[in-house]
Order: sequence, then C-alpha cells, then structure tokens
Amino acid sequence: MIDILKKPMMTEKAASRHTKGVYTFVVDRRATKPEIKSAIEKLYNVNVDSVNTATYYGKLKTRYTKTGVVEGRKASYKKAMVKLKKDEFIDLYESL
Repeated sequence: MIDILKKPMMTEKAASRHTKGVYTFVVDRRATKPEIKSAIEKLYNVNVDSVNTATYYGKLKTRYTKTGVVEGRKASYKKAMVKLKKDEFIDLYESL
C-alpha cells in the first residue's frame, strides 16, 4: 500500500481557499481520486464532496560553479484540491 497523503500545502493561495472549504495536499503521484478521498475521510473524519488533481513536473535548474555548469531538475509532484461538504472543516494548524 502506498503512502497516499504526503503533506498539506501551506501556501498563501491554498490558505485563502480554506474559507471556501477547499484544502490542498501533496499526494503520491500514483494515487487515484477515490484513494485520496478515502484517505482524507479516514484521517480527518470529514465528508469529501469532490477531489481535483494536478501533476506538476519539476522545473529545470542551472547553477554556475567553479567546475562548470550544473544542470538538474526539481522534484515532480502531484497535488490534490479536496472540497469538503458544507459546514465541515479541517484544522491543519492544530499540530503546529
């Protein structure tokens, strides 16, 4: 069994969506929408209305060093935007 949920996204844009009942998580790239839905429901004891996913490919990065140019790529990831049923919320800041 794969570890579906990796971490919640704590960006400014993701935090602004919390008032609308939409929460954003970084998930495993192989995870499907039904798997993500069941994982959120079990972990946070909420009812999920819908799940949208997006796969992001890592950006190319170039560094200029004494020994020459070093090229690489940042890690790719998949994010899931989870919309909850009305009047439900997840307290992501309780563990901080």
